[in-house]
Amino acid sequence: MTWGWLLLIMLAVLPSIDASSVENYYCGDDNCYDLLQITREATKADIKRAFRAVASKTHPDKFQDPSEKRNAEIRFKKLATAYDILRDDEFRQDYDYMLDHPDEFYMNFYRAWRRRNYPNVDVRIVLAVTISLISGVQYYNGWSKFNEAIKFFSSTPKYRNHALEIAKQEGLLGAANDKKKQRRMTKQQIKEEEEQIIRKVIEDKMDIRGVYAKPTIYDLLWVQMVMLPIWTFQYLAWYCSWIYRIWILKRDYEKEDKNYLIRKKMCMSQGQYDALDDETREKYLKLELWKQENFQVWKAERDEEIRIKQASSGRFKSYRRYLKNNGPGRMYFDD
Repeated sequence: MTWGWLLLIMLAVLPSIDASSVENYYCGDDNCYDLLQITREATKADIKRAFRAVASKTHPDKFQDPSEKRNAEIRFKKLATAYDILRDDEFRQDYDYMLDHPDEFYMNFYRAWRRRNYPNVDVRIVLAVTISLISGVQYYNGWSKFNEAIKFFSSTPKYRNHALEIAKQEGLLGAANDKKKQRRMTKQQIKEEEEQIIRKVIEDKMDIRGVYAKPTIYDLLWVQMVMLPIWTFQYLAWYCSWIYRIWILKRDYEKEDKNYLIRKKMCMSQGQYDALDDETREKYLKLELWKQENFQVWKAERDEEIRIKQASSGRFKSYRRYLKNNGPGRMYFDD
């Protein structure tokens, strides 16, 4: 419904755009060059001199009669408008284009409207503000995800009990269990203090990786843009080192090289691979998955395990029956 109204408004407005609509954004029915008594070849200095000469003769302060003063004010406004248009290179270019192509109503109207209504803001300021806003959103989102993970671990009995044991071993709960101190505190304050200790232990001891990892300054767009040349240089240096060590000198792969090849074969990003636990990465290294033949065997075995697991899964069976009965591209509202 909204698009229909917009279409009707556009159809009503567009036919009304003609040469007079465009000229109203400039000097009206007058020619800006004729108002200042100059030619189109005039320079900026010529335009300035012409405006001073013509304006000095028709300035409203030179007239005492009310009607003459009113006419002089209208004339002076026209002169000032012509001067503002012709002294600005881009504005003058749009005006000259309109004089040379008077039949292009819509293009001339758009150029005139854009020049008149769009604010003259430095693009660098716009980019800086945009990048700052994105960085602020990244900072807020990173800490929100991290706090969400800490809240989950602190409320899960398995991790909560483990954090309590660590806190007791390190004597962090000594102050919380001090009976003299507890007498001066309410049950809510005691509970809040214990929660803070558990949260602190989880933050320090828990190795949270991936999306929910503790944010750093390197996650911000501003820092990433500043560090991009450095990171690019580091990557090129590493790649040249790879070519020299592996291709030219024919050296054996180091542990870092093996992890890199395994990660590439699994089509995982650095963050995804780092999110894996140490035991899983060590298992991949023991299986020598950086070798193509070993990786193919491992992948076939894993795909077979997934197939068997899905075949015995009731949820996956229901999903397959749904696809068989309804197809992948259908949608119903009867459930």
